[in-house]
Amino acid sequence: MNRDSLLALLASYEPEQGLEAEMHNDTVDFVKQHPDCFERSLLKGHITASGWVLSPGKDSVLLMHHRKLDRWFQPGGHCDGDPDVREVAMKEVMEETGITDLQALKDGIFDVDVHLIPVNKDIPEHYHYDIRFAFKATEGQEIVLNSESKDVQWVPVSKVQHSNDSESIMRMVRKTSAL
Repeated sequence: MNRDSLLALLASYEPEQGLEAEMHNDTVDFVKQHPDCFERSLLKGHITASGWVLSPGKDSVLLMHHRKLDRWFQPGGHCDGDPDVREVAMKEVMEETGITDLQALKDGIFDVDVHLIPVNKDIPEHYHYDIRFAFKATEGQEIVLNSESKDVQWVPVSKVQHSNDSESIMRMVRKTSAL
């Protein structure tokens, strides 16, 4: 599996100092050590991709209430072997929210996060090495729910902390002002 394009994206990305920089370095090491990093069958962890989708006016962000994790997050998911993480992020946004017309707000990566996913039935706890991209939705699109979410909503950026105040999400809120 070709990891070169992801490694090039990671090399050109400048993470925030501190925690994100550590997670960025961990992600680079993980990708270099695991040729099968895009496969969810790699039980210790795998690369995922997600989209931070802003409204046309860039004042709201699209969040989904994740059915399995019972929390609000940006849409995203598994690469399932696809090394084109930007395409995976767009596909996941479309599948999970129904929003199909997206415009990139930034060349390259918007954020990198590593988080532990708890045990779920026969799947052991594992890490998601999440590569995040910033998009803007075009006007007039309707949200469509799928089986992975309890709800999908446009949340004002200034009120995201009421839905999810984790550092992972709040870091993207802080970065939103630069888009």
